[in-house]
Amino acid sequence: MVLAAYTDHGQFAPRKIAAVLRTTSDELARSLGLGKDAVQRKERIASDRTQRRLRQMVEILNKVETRFGSPLLAYAWYRSEPLSGFDNRTAMQLVHENRADDVLRYVDAVDAGVYA
Repeated sequence: MVLAAYTDHGQFAPRKIAAVLRTTSDELARSLGLGKDAVQRKERIASDRTQRRLRQMVEILNKVETRFGSPLLAYAWYRSEPLSGFDNRTAMQLVHENRADDVLRYVDAVDAGVYA
């Protein structure tokens, strides 16, 4: 995912991200652990919390996209693949818990062969 392709006026644009991931804005909001207003209402989209969650998800998807070959498969992994060492919670569940940095470190460790 090229970051500039998913932004409008210097902010992440939920509709653009949802279009690439072939999902709805409601599903995107659930994937971020936010209410649907957070990705639909202009003032809520601009909030620090919404922008932070969008950034975290995009960063995670960018890291794993090379492994899976497409943003769609990376998104499926994000939503459904249990991660060892995190009580089998998914990356999505960890983002909901404000643990995106743990997911990024996990991906780096897997890439380095730690969990191979």
